[in-house]
Amino acid sequence: MNTFAQADYLYTQTLNKNEFSQRIYTDGTILNQQVKRNRTTTFTTIKSDVDYNPNERNSFLISGFFNREKIGDLGDIPYFNSDFSVRNRFWQFIEDEVKYTATGTASYQHKFAQPGHTLSAGFKYTWHREDEKYFFKNIMPTFTGEDAFKILSDEHVADLNIDYVRPMKHGRIEAGLKYRNRFIPTDMQFFPGLNSPIDANAGGWADYSEQIPAVYGNYIYEDKSIELEAGLRLEYVKLDYQVNPDHNTYNSDGYEYFRPFPNLRFVYKINDKNRLSAFYSQRVDRPNEVDIRIFPKYDEPELLKVGNPTLKPQFTHLLDLGYKNNWKSGYFYLSGFHKIVNGTITRIATIVPGNNIIYNIFQNAGRSYNTGGEVLIQQQIAPWVSMNVSGIIYQNTLNAFSIQNQYPVPTIYNMPKESILSGNLKWNAQLKLVKKTDLQLSATYLAPDLIPQGRIGSRFSTDLGIKRQIQTEKANFS
Repeated sequence: MNTFAQADYLYTQTLNKNEFSQRIYTDGTILNQQVKRNRTTTFTTIKSDVDYNPNERNSFLISGFFNREKIGDLGDIPYFNSDFSVRNRFWQFIEDEVKYTATGTASYQHKFAQPGHTLSAGFKYTWHREDEKYFFKNIMPTFTGEDAFKILSDEHVADLNIDYVRPMKHGRIEAGLKYRNRFIPTDMQFFPGLNSPIDANAGGWADYSEQIPAVYGNYIYEDKSIELEAGLRLEYVKLDYQVNPDHNTYNSDGYEYFRPFPNLRFVYKINDKNRLSAFYSQRVDRPNEVDIRIFPKYDEPELLKVGNPTLKPQFTHLLDLGYKNNWKSGYFYLSGFHKIVNGTITRIATIVPGNNIIYNIFQNAGRSYNTGGEVLIQQQIAPWVSMNVSGIIYQNTLNAFSIQNQYPVPTIYNMPKESILSGNLKWNAQLKLVKKTDLQLSATYLAPDLIPQGRIGSRFSTDLGIKRQIQTEKANFS
């Protein structure tokens, strides 16, 4: 039997955000703003586990984990007119948030006589609490108001898994089942002050519940000239989101599906230096619980982020064909890909006639496509320096779609079909200098690209990192 225990404490102070932005409206209105958040965070963590091996073929593990994270933010958001001659509003806030996480895990593994032949089972329970409070000061030219809200959510997650692995002459078979039960009750309370911008009728309780049973199987085969991996996951999902009947906009909703998710990877080794590959997969991206929350969040009162309980999963199909050539000091990789996304999840911003508040709400924006190619070259130039450069070019297409943001009042947004040729270039260099010092340089260029509500301009970034081993390689500085 082996036991392990560890505890640690971390204290940090950071400038969490310091962003400047300008909003230009179709009626000619121009507004400038700065968002600044100074954050103080403390982390307290305790973890422990017990291993028990009654014999060489059976093993048990029991582990526990506890974490407390306290976040304190001081925020300032001044709003100005077009030439900064008039301050329209000064929004200040204090965030007081405490997060608790506790997990308990029990697992068992049986090893059969054949090496690599195993049967494993595990159960994990997770509890996560978010206790969050915001206190606002709304400083306007003619008055000052004080508002607040608090939200409490408790997440309960139970995960069960059984996994089986059996080696074969040229590979192995994997199979198993997984089950998840997740429940998140949430309660939001608003405390409006003088001439408050807060929508006090958009609070109350909401309960998130999901059940996900799934089974999977994989077959892996490998010999001198072929690598094959074929798998299938069958997944059933039932999600219910119950909304309190007093909410002024949203009603209870949810979704349900049962479908397979196949994946296939095939590699043909022409010789020791050249290989061809093909890859196909289907995957699902389900909305996070916070993406469907019914409550507006007022850390930025003129750019409100609100959830959408009608949000549905996003399904992706990906096909990739590749060629790789290896040589003594590097390799060359060329690939082509095609990706189809159904129900693209993104935030859509709309405004309501009569005010300048932007409501940023998650929606399913229809079908999107990416078709393109990638080139990557890796080269060891000298014993002390290596470089790689890569480039991607693709056609990004988003089909026409129409959505309706329900909050605060139904607002329709229509987007015509859009398409753009885009790509990126990346360069990385790693240098081993004297006295056990490593230097890393990188540069990235992103071409103009398409997003579901417009376009984003070109971007460029460079990074420099240095790492040095000290104290006879027992520590490092970076």
